[in-house]
Amino acid sequence: MPVTLRINGRPVTLDVEPRVTLLDALREQALLTATKKGCDHGQCGACTIHVDGRRQLACLILAVMLAEREITTLEGLAAGDELHPMQAAFIEHDGFQCGYCTPGQIMSAVALLNEPCGDSDDDVKECMSGNLCRCGAYPGIVAAVQQVRRAGAR
Repeated sequence: MPVTLRINGRPVTLDVEPRVTLLDALREQALLTATKKGCDHGQCGACTIHVDGRRQLACLILAVMLAEREITTLEGLAAGDELHPMQAAFIEHDGFQCGYCTPGQIMSAVALLNEPCGDSDDDVKECMSGNLCRCGAYPGIVAAVQQVRRAGAR
């Protein structure tokens, strides 16, 4: 069935089966491959994207449910060649090792900027707890989030 999704600020019409997840539609049909397929059960956070500005797990949402909603993927964060402040902070603080979880971590971290989350590193860890990193890059991730929070970026 045809569905028009607003992805990264532009309409994208896809022909999907009703049971196709947003994750599979993004990767296989829209060819936006930054969003990663990790566990495919909503447990790892690798597929974190934003729907109407709120973080969601793309593996748990059917694509047909999101017609006319605003979907943002990692590809939609940068403004042209200028990285989002969180992307730049992840690079500066080496908030990644293998990089597989990085897109989901960054998307979750950007969403965290607009959510109630305490000021401490422990608060950030709790607010990011749905995103797993098998390499253990958590100190760099927390440092990146805290830098962007202190700078007041959104």
